[in-house]
Amino acid sequence: MHMPSSLPALPRPFTEPDFNWAHQLNITHEVELSPLDLSGFTSLVNGAAFAKVVDPQAGFLICIGQEADYDSPNFLWHRDRLTSFIYVDRIAIDESQRGRGHAKQLYEALFEFALTKGIETIACEVNSDPPNPASDAFHKALGFEAIGEARLAARGKTVRYLAKAL
Repeated sequence: MHMPSSLPALPRPFTEPDFNWAHQLNITHEVELSPLDLSGFTSLVNGAAFAKVVDPQAGFLICIGQEADYDSPNFLWHRDRLTSFIYVDRIAIDESQRGRGHAKQLYEALFEFALTKGIETIACEVNSDPPNPASDAFHKALGFEAIGEARLAARGKTVRYLAKAL
C-alpha cells in the first residue's frame, strides 16, 4: 500500500509551550467554541479526560469525562441523557492547516482512547445557528448522528447535539 509522504503529525499531549498558541486559536474560533481567558483555558486542559495537540501548532482537541464537575450547559445536557460517554468540549484547527487530516487524526486518537477506557459514546455539539456546515459534514463523515438541539440564548446561538456510538 502506498502511503502519502506528508502525513500529519500524530496527536500528542499538551506541553507548557502549547498553551499560548492553542489559547490564541481558541480566541480565533470563539464563535464556534466559547470564550476562555488563558487561565480558564489552561484549567480546562489540565482537568480534561483527553487533551491533545497536533503539530505544527495545527490544532487541538479537548474532551471532558462524564463524571467531571463541569457547568457547561452542553456537557450537562449530554450527562442527563447518556450513561457512558466522553464529551468533546472543543476542537480547533488553524485555518492554514485545514484539509491535512489533523482533525480526523485527533478524533481517531480519541476513539482509540475511549475504546481502551470502555467508553461507549463520543458526544459533542455543532452550532446550527450560526451554521457550521464544515463541522456538520466532518462529524457526519465520522458517523456522528443528531440526538437533540438547544437554543443557548445567553450565547446567542443554537446547537445540534451529536453522538457516535463506539
